[in-house]
Amino acid sequence: MAKKRSGGGGANWMDTYGDMVTLLLCFFVLLYSMSTISEDKWKAIVQSFNPKAVVTTTDPSGMGGPFADPDVGDKNPGLSDQEAVENMMNELMQALENYSKMDGLDSAISVEQKGGRIYVSLKDKAMFYADSSKLLPGADEILLGVCDILDKSKAAIEVIQVEGHTAQMYDDRPNETKGDRELASERATAVTIFIQDHSVIHPARLKSVGVGQWHPKGDNQGEAGKAPNRRVEIVISAKEIGSDLEKELNELTGEGGSVQQPAASPAPSQDPA
Repeated sequence: MAKKRSGGGGANWMDTYGDMVTLLLCFFVLLYSMSTISEDKWKAIVQSFNPKAVVTTTDPSGMGGPFADPDVGDKNPGLSDQEAVENMMNELMQALENYSKMDGLDSAISVEQKGGRIYVSLKDKAMFYADSSKLLPGADEILLGVCDILDKSKAAIEVIQVEGHTAQMYDDRPNETKGDRELASERATAVTIFIQDHSVIHPARLKSVGVGQWHPKGDNQGEAGKAPNRRVEIVISAKEIGSDLEKELNELTGEGGSVQQPAASPAPSQDPA
């Protein structure tokens, strides 16, 4: 006689499956709740597991490494409104004008605004030794003041281009090309290096250009016509929110989002420039 099989136990796997789904649900609810957790609650959770845990603050000064930038992350996303950029640029212009009018600086620095850019003109006699790119002893104090003003408006600055200009030495012919371009480039580079070393402006936003004698302000006739042409100009451009250039620079600098470290520089080429 055949034995009758028991029908019980056929759905026992449902119990295990139900427990697993419940645990997954609890896990995702926990993740969701942690996604908006406050800093204080997070500290309490950590210290509940480790009462000896010590809270340390990350240094936001931007001096933690060669690519550090203080305007990184959700707390400092940068300006997102064009009107705010323009207002900050106007404040920058006013601050630079006031600085240029201080005692002893009116003969060394001048400021003007045109075409949406701010031009800070540094006169060569106050900044450099004759026919040299070496800064004079008092030039660093002038540049430190400029750097301090730039730092306060960095959120509105797209690019700072430092241009080296020279005067035409001879009345009947242009300057010797090599010497003219080299002096202009070296002076612009010297000022750019100083700004990079003494400012929080990200290096990706700094450029140096040797213009030479080809964008004169004076007529090069006599010393009065040559003096305005011997200068280094700091040209400050405002951000254009949403522009391709702004997006590219934000990626390079990490401003307005997560930091993107630049790739290591390739080894110098052995071929002549």
